[in-house]
Amino acid sequence: MVRTVCQGTWLLLALCLTHVCGAVEEGTVADVSALGGEGVIARATSDALAVQRYRRGIQGILLFMESRPGLFPKEPDHVAPLLTREQREAVRALWGRLFDYYLGLDAIGRFHGRFHALGEKEQRQAAFVVAYAAFLAQYRFALDFIDRASPNPSLDTLLNEAIPHLGLPGKTYARFKFRYLNVARATEFVALKATAKVLGAARVASPLQQGMAEDSAFIWQMGRGQGHVLTGKNAIDIVKGLGFTAWLPVQTGVAEWMGDTKVWRSGRSLITAEQTHRALALLEPGDVLFERREWHLSNIGIPGFWTHMALYIGTPDQRRAFFDTPGVRDWLTRQEGEDATVDELLQRSFPEAYATLLTPFDDGHQRRVIEAISPGVTFTSFEKTAHADSLAVLRPRLDRVAKAVALVRAFGYAGRPYDYNFDFRTDAALVCSELVFKCYEKGDGSPGLCLPTELVAGRPVTPPNAVVREYGGTDAITSQFDFVLFLDGYERHGRAVVADVAALRLSWRRPKWHVFTRTLPQKE
Repeated sequence: MVRTVCQGTWLLLALCLTHVCGAVEEGTVADVSALGGEGVIARATSDALAVQRYRRGIQGILLFMESRPGLFPKEPDHVAPLLTREQREAVRALWGRLFDYYLGLDAIGRFHGRFHALGEKEQRQAAFVVAYAAFLAQYRFALDFIDRASPNPSLDTLLNEAIPHLGLPGKTYARFKFRYLNVARATEFVALKATAKVLGAARVASPLQQGMAEDSAFIWQMGRGQGHVLTGKNAIDIVKGLGFTAWLPVQTGVAEWMGDTKVWRSGRSLITAEQTHRALALLEPGDVLFERREWHLSNIGIPGFWTHMALYIGTPDQRRAFFDTPGVRDWLTRQEGEDATVDELLQRSFPEAYATLLTPFDDGHQRRVIEAISPGVTFTSFEKTAHADSLAVLRPRLDRVAKAVALVRAFGYAGRPYDYNFDFRTDAALVCSELVFKCYEKGDGSPGLCLPTELVAGRPVTPPNAVVREYGGTDAITSQFDFVLFLDGYERHGRAVVADVAALRLSWRRPKWHVFTRTLPQKE
């Protein structure tokens, strides 16, 4: 059933292509042609996995839409229904997640879009497959999303509203539809298909092949196979001219400069080593870290300004001194049946994790932090995790027994994989905020923290930004946390500055992709 693009006429819905994002200065965009031979293959391999993750994320969005027939009916509703507040919030959250995944796919497609500039055939093939897969996923799921949203006229109005905290202006959905229900996009699709044949892309061993085949078949079905018949040379010329342009109306240049590693400030963060060293002196075991990295695609799929959380556990000496209190000693005696320290309990209960903790991190520093990142739940150095662009630290208003319980739980999760499904209902894999959430759950002698949860695509999650938002809505009496520090990054000025609790309380309101919109506050 095809509603939005019925009778195969979607190829004729528009006559020209618009570039929604502005151009960027020549030379500022890193792309695949700047990499060496092995670098091309390594980057293509890494980005292929990212495309798969983003594709699965979008599939989750569509499954959620299918599970809500009252909100996303299959047959057209000629009278726009009045949506409840809960429904409106669910749609906005869904749109925000789709925005994120498309930003990631845009960045990957643009990075590999100059595949034709590579000298070796194997490199051209590898880069092309990734760029082609990103394009197909965007195109296929755009058609599917528009098709599912079209029967409810209220959604068109809602999706075109501005969403300030995402940095989305009004009419974003209209631009989205114009981009994908457009003859230029159809021409690019056919050109890429012809280019794939010329390059022998189907023979490239890639985990993306199955998804590409499914996406291509879906697009042909929606368009009834219409399009120009192109020669290989003409197809490549068209692909060069269209250049995997981005549609997203974020600040000019953001999508072009994004990558799964930094491409704008490669290897350098706004927070300096000196600031990290000074911050370290303020921390205690059990502190919760909130982090922001401007140029990382690891932000994809995580709503809001703050996109990462971690738990500070300290060093053996720091834990020994911090937990040397009558209350903790009594708790340890109940756990162990004899006098013990927290570290002795950790070592006996989790010998492998504890042995890992005692080894220096890759940067040579002590491991003082536990966090859930793409390799899984792992111990890292504070210097590594604070290599960020903004950093905040909040201290739970709990006694030291509750913090000892949190650390013991954290060690129990060490080594578990990262949860790319963002599903808090299982402990088999965890995301960053889920680790903190479960370490500070009520139980085992701890009153715990009551961290906010939100439904995203029907699943309960605790976005880091939501925790800061709740903190911002409390005062010195009602808060669950005490303020420790806030290092606030300013992209325009290339540095982070020490900010106060008032600034942190408002930080959750910032647009997610805001990097060029802020200037340093004026000194009085």
